[in-house]
Amino acid sequence: MPPLDGITVVDLTRVVAGPFCTMMLGDMGADVIKIEEPGRGDESRGWEPAFDGWSSYFVGLNRNKRSVVLDLKTLDGRAVLERLVERADVLVENFRPGSLSALGFGYDDMQRRNPRLVYCSISGYGHTGPRCDLAGYDVVIQGESGLMSITGQTGGPPTRVGIAISDHLAGLYANQGILLALIERARTGAGQHIDIALFDSMVSVLTLPAGILFATGKAARRMGNEHPSLTPYGEFAVADGSLIVAAGNERLWRQLCDAIERRDLAEDPRFRTNVDRVRNRSALKVELEGAFRGYTREKLTAALRKHQVPCGPVRDIPEALADPQIAARGMMVAMDDPRGGVIQTLGNPVRLSSAPWSLRRRPPRLGEHTEEVVKASDVARDDASD
Repeated sequence: MPPLDGITVVDLTRVVAGPFCTMMLGDMGADVIKIEEPGRGDESRGWEPAFDGWSSYFVGLNRNKRSVVLDLKTLDGRAVLERLVERADVLVENFRPGSLSALGFGYDDMQRRNPRLVYCSISGYGHTGPRCDLAGYDVVIQGESGLMSITGQTGGPPTRVGIAISDHLAGLYANQGILLALIERARTGAGQHIDIALFDSMVSVLTLPAGILFATGKAARRMGNEHPSLTPYGEFAVADGSLIVAAGNERLWRQLCDAIERRDLAEDPRFRTNVDRVRNRSALKVELEGAFRGYTREKLTAALRKHQVPCGPVRDIPEALADPQIAARGMMVAMDDPRGGVIQTLGNPVRLSSAPWSLRRRPPRLGEHTEEVVKASDVARDDASD
């Protein structure tokens, strides 16, 4: 039996952070009821590349859910949502703080109706602090958090990470918070409010640059693919592309020199210790890339791995997803496409030995489950009134 079997989640989220969180809950067995507004539904349904009411964004974040269309500006829509929340275990929302309270669905309102409810809010800056009323978007958070200041080539402009990293971090933290609150509820019988901010989530993982600042008083800078504290630990050019080499300690440095038959580099006083190598990183890069120039990615990878030096080719996404490790670990799964054929999505990396995640539902069409969910809520209301 999946670990979250029997848990009902009312999902009032859209776009990335919230849907990522609720998809993981659905993967582990929760019944996730995705509430969408009439007309467009989750706005990510229309993001490019889009096709017939779906998009690649929506498909990648909304499996194992049921879609219910409700107009929360109407009495009937609010009444259905109230009935669902009264019997739910978890509510997840990513509205701007205060928006749901104005509709009568804030935490205090819902806690009075259902004291056992675990209510998770995901927003840009959280529900407290001087900027709690601002909307949060990943690219803004990446800039404001300082992440972009350390991302990009030396001397180049600040650069956004190529995925919505703050959204995904917030979704992971929200998932963790919900599971912790469910454990606490099992002891106390009471739910609670979980307040997750994209800004907090992004700042929380800046441990290395923040540590440098705390230790030295100096801000970390953009260094391309170099590591501020270790070398060789980054990208190096080879005959047919680039390779990542991560010789993160003295033993691995010596093994690297052995692998390329350049033991002289290990004995060179400029490169003898990590401190020496960091101080002379430019000279070291010249020496190593000169030695690597005679290797292809495949040949250098084989030579380094033979000497147990961590390394790997710099790939594009198609190359990465073609790796046999992806198939072996179930990290790509096929779902039925209601238009015919199949569609691919990425798997769930959480691997429980006795209760693995499962694909039970493809991403829903807008409002696909409205009738069945509303009918069930009506039956539950009538049973409760008898």
